[in-house]
Amino acid sequence: MQPDILLTLSAGSLRPVLAAKDPRCANIYEVPQFAATHLELRGLNLPTDMLKGFGLHEIERFRDEADRAHCPVLMLSEETPINFALRGTPEWLGSLDRLRRLATAANRLGCPSIAVRAQSPDTDEAFEATSIGVKVALREIDKFELNLLLTPHEGLTFDAGRLTDLIKKIGGFRIGSYPSFAHAHATGELEKTLRKLAPYAPAISASVRGFDKDGVHDGYRLEACIESIRSVGYGNTLALDFVGKGDPEKKASKKGSSIDIVAELDTARKQISALTAEPEFSDAMLDEDEE
Repeated sequence: MQPDILLTLSAGSLRPVLAAKDPRCANIYEVPQFAATHLELRGLNLPTDMLKGFGLHEIERFRDEADRAHCPVLMLSEETPINFALRGTPEWLGSLDRLRRLATAANRLGCPSIAVRAQSPDTDEAFEATSIGVKVALREIDKFELNLLLTPHEGLTFDAGRLTDLIKKIGGFRIGSYPSFAHAHATGELEKTLRKLAPYAPAISASVRGFDKDGVHDGYRLEACIESIRSVGYGNTLALDFVGKGDPEKKASKKGSSIDIVAELDTARKQISALTAEPEFSDAMLDEDEE
């Protein structure tokens, strides 16, 4: 029997909905209830830029709303890359301070993980320096008992093999990966990439590009993504993230008003739920097993 997979929402998908002041979800505090009620999802991956201007009072208010909706924040995701190899520089000190503030926010939200991108060229020297820098960062946030997840990024961590080697080099049980369907597709080796990164991933971004009128997903098969992670026994979290068609890095420009993002996410939820559901055993099947 395969382990259960929890379906959650990458809250960044709702930026256009919030910008339009959709009455179903008019402000950020309504996101947890919206995710639970309209999308039937039970958790959130929250990009840190959506908390811009928040103090501790606002963060705790959001946590309370998430608790009431039974849709907790499970991850904070930092989009701005961090150069972990620049130890001892003003930029590095700024990055450490940023990580401490993220850790504080995650702690107040009751969130177990933060995901970051490592900015680094793919060289052996950068590999060693980055591994040391991440270890230093882990010590800084250790008191918060948080997982630090590396999101694949151009350069050192784009290749799945290099990223898994880096995670092994860093070591410990609080370091992991936060892969995505979109990144796996971009590598040209979707199934291989997901199989390599899934064992190190408490969560995976289930990137949604959109569907045609027949419900076929654009660019890559969701079935192939699910089969790949299931083949290595994955049973953690999938965060639905609408990225739009084309280049995921330009997703903000792809989320036009003509696209019903909520409908796209709901279609993805239904398809992925069906792909991850365990088959129900009929009486006839049980009788066959007894024979």
